Amino acid sequence: MPGYRVHVAGGMLLWGGCLAGGIGLGLVQPRPETATVLGVAALMGALFPDTDTDSKGQNLFFLILALLDLAFMIKGMFRWAAVLGFCAMLPALGRHRGWTHTWWAMLLVPLPILLLPVVFYDQTVERLLPFYLSAVIGYFSHLVLDRTL
Repeated sequence: MPGYRVHVAGGMLLWGGCLAGGIGLGLVQPRPETATVLGVAALMGALFPDTDTDSKGQNLFFLILALLDLAFMIKGMFRWAAVLGFCAMLPALGRHRGWTHTWWAMLLVPLPILLLPVVFYDQTVERLLPFYLSAVIGYFSHLVLDRTL
């Protein structure tokens, strides 16, 4: 079973390849700051399946989550901070290599990235789709590396 470094590298390589392909095909032209956020979404997706066990990957995932939650609170975005806090508790609801290592979790876990901004901030699905897909690509890389897909 690969460690967190392999999952980070695998997620970033697959995501980077997909991004390069999307740029080459003219499907996306993200600004550098947008590309950075897309990369973080892929990184979080690549780490998420192992958040249900005590690991360095779990520690890194929750460190990034805590920093993001703090940023939301500092900016007064308490609704987002609450949603993020709720989502952070979900991995505790199962055993290791349980529901977090399934194909349906790969599609459902990142879904709040797509749906919540539509509900809370009147964003369009088209605008948010690259962020959702980045998280799914990272998640997919984890499942492939763990040979669960």
